[in-house]
Amino acid sequence: MMSETSSSQQEISEGLATVRTVGNVFYNPVQEFNRDLSISVIRTFTRLFKDEQEEKNSKKKNEDNIVVTINKDTPEAGVKCEDGITILEALSATGLRSIRYAKEIPGVREIIANDISFKAAQDIKNNVALNGVENLVQPSHNDAVMLMYEHRKEKQFDVIDLDPYGCPTIFLDSAVQAIKEGGLLLITATDMAVLAGNSPETCYSKYGAISLRMKSCHEMALRILLQCIESHANRYGRYIVPLLSLSADFYIRVFVRVYSGAHKCKFTTSKLSHVYHCTGCDSFLLHPLGILKKNDKNKNQVKFGIPTGPPVSGKCDHCGHPHHIGGPIWSAPLHSPEFVQEVFDTASEKLGTFRRIQGVLSVVLEELLDAPLYYTLERLSGTIHVEMPPMMALRSAILNAGYKVSFTHMNKTSVKTNAPPRIVWDIMRCWAKAHPVSKKRLVDGSPASHILAIEPEKDYSFEIRPDANPASRKMGYVRFQENPAPHWGPGSRATAMVGEQKIQKSRNNQGKRKREVSQESTIEKME
Repeated sequence: MMSETSSSQQEISEGLATVRTVGNVFYNPVQEFNRDLSISVIRTFTRLFKDEQEEKNSKKKNEDNIVVTINKDTPEAGVKCEDGITILEALSATGLRSIRYAKEIPGVREIIANDISFKAAQDIKNNVALNGVENLVQPSHNDAVMLMYEHRKEKQFDVIDLDPYGCPTIFLDSAVQAIKEGGLLLITATDMAVLAGNSPETCYSKYGAISLRMKSCHEMALRILLQCIESHANRYGRYIVPLLSLSADFYIRVFVRVYSGAHKCKFTTSKLSHVYHCTGCDSFLLHPLGILKKNDKNKNQVKFGIPTGPPVSGKCDHCGHPHHIGGPIWSAPLHSPEFVQEVFDTASEKLGTFRRIQGVLSVVLEELLDAPLYYTLERLSGTIHVEMPPMMALRSAILNAGYKVSFTHMNKTSVKTNAPPRIVWDIMRCWAKAHPVSKKRLVDGSPASHILAIEPEKDYSFEIRPDANPASRKMGYVRFQENPAPHWGPGSRATAMVGEQKIQKSRNNQGKRKREVSQESTIEKME
């Protein structure tokens, strides 16, 4: 909730926090879901991390024959916990997120709310005092990258939250060094046009991967970001384990743990793949950078190898069109089901976006972990110009064929399956036989003409199965956000750091092209 306290001062209330700011400091109420979910994830991580530390200390003390005493006091939110976690919010702006963390997450020792803007740092200081959390939140006026580099050796953080405007990659090198062993990184990216394939050359320069324009571009964006984080971590003998990866509204958000181990880093090549995407029918195949082989002599030992390939011929086997090659992307699981289940079970109903958290996590728990990327119902039907089958019919056909299928939280009409493309297209051919395509639509050389010219290997059944309808759909959970009209979209960058001269120049340029066209039109009429 936002209100005006004076002509230039704004008051923002969200969760248990209230902040005040003067001038144009970026705040988007759509991001409440982001903050609510982050609170739920950090709460769960804090409990898990504390249990791991206690178990580790207990083993060490038992080995040294020391009497073990475990503090079983339940920590309270808003109260400083001396053996609690430390959190860095590197790009804090008003301090709203850090203040909410302080007031709503138990087991916290210290939170550093940092911003490079002097004005923002002053706002953070004032808002910390306004909310009475000086015991937990320490305002900081510093360059985020330098601040994290200062903590890469000593006083590393248990949790680092990076929520920048746009691309987060400039912060990753310092972040993967400043996080403790087993610590939690929360990273947001809002430059979706770059990640979703509109500018693959820019995506490579920023993330080290080629993005592709395909229906599953939002999942590809997540997987590009994860491979980028893994790449930065590997340089320092570290690697990541994703806990939860989300595409929501106009951004992506990942929650990953960071561990150390040079040997474990060797497994990275088997977690990354190039994507071969057909330009005609939107089919895709993944080709891993590395493969794992079992040692015949020692089954506990793994050999690392390089795959042969490519997995596709010069033209698509289904529609005869060429392929684009993208990636590398993260092709290992996006989530930890056990962790997501814990967050789902313990999320507070007091959170403003609780129903959406419940709905999104329910779909995440149903997603196939071993089937990267997805099709969409309308694209499958549109490619061959056939009447769109009911979603439950298509899902049933895939299940009847002996394969798995699921939705994904990223798209309402998503079809995520471990069925190979030839099976998917065979199923669509069977549907087209029962619902004939107009011959006028079958243009020579088109994807539809190529696909439908091939006879299906067998007749697939579209008989509806009860297990085709997932629990999240039956329960009627709020799974996908509708456009929240007044504040939809990423908004504009905060102007707290922008000089007055630049702001004035921007204002002068507003509508400049329309004015020029209007002037040209007036001159022409006078002539």
